Amino acid sequence: MSDDTPVFVQAVGMGLDPAWRRLPVAERVEDGRAMCAAEAATDATGVRTSSFSSVGLEPGVDLVVLRLAPSMELLEAAGARLACAGLGRWLTVRHSILARTMPSQYATKPSAQERSLLDGEPRRYLIAYPFTKSAEWYLLGREARQGVMNEHMRIGRGYPDVRQLLGASFGMDDGDFLVAYDTDDLAVFGDLVRELRGTESRRSTVNDRPILLGLRRSFEEFVALVGGVA
Repeated sequence: MSDDTPVFVQAVGMGLDPAWRRLPVAERVEDGRAMCAAEAATDATGVRTSSFSSVGLEPGVDLVVLRLAPSMELLEAAGARLACAGLGRWLTVRHSILARTMPSQYATKPSAQERSLLDGEPRRYLIAYPFTKSAEWYLLGREARQGVMNEHMRIGRGYPDVRQLLGASFGMDDGDFLVAYDTDDLAVFGDLVRELRGTESRRSTVNDRPILLGLRRSFEEFVALVGGVA
């Protein structure tokens, strides 16, 4: 995948209806198999999906899904397929963040750290959230914004074990960006966030909520975790 190929990105947080867990075991097993089969069919269309469990971690959210697709139509089809298949019929979308990748205004070429979620295997944890900057930020001159972002990028590159995907949501969603990080060490990620709080770029932040946190699980592992495998 080339650096300038646009990719449509969606981060989705879904909640499982508690009534599903009270179904007979045989029904839950069949529902789990149907959902996994639907996701296998989505993979065959060229949509790349990473799934994460948020069971017991965030009220109302049990499954977090990050999808990368060459078109919005494929994202729509993937969502419809999941919503109609087995366990997917019992999932309610609580949060959805849409974006597309685009070249950075502040870096001449994305680093491997910044392309990792596009080109690499997912790590243990995913953290995804929408991000909006102030009107004052966009009214700053190009040189002033570049200086602020140079500091921001310098700090981020000091944490090579934390990888990032940034997608632009302008005209597609309520926020300006979708930000997704993956890492094997949440403590290191926390250190990065704390250090970034003390930078000039923080002054322009309007919103960076809600935060979706998930532990890397295949769909099969998620199904087993919630009781869909005998």
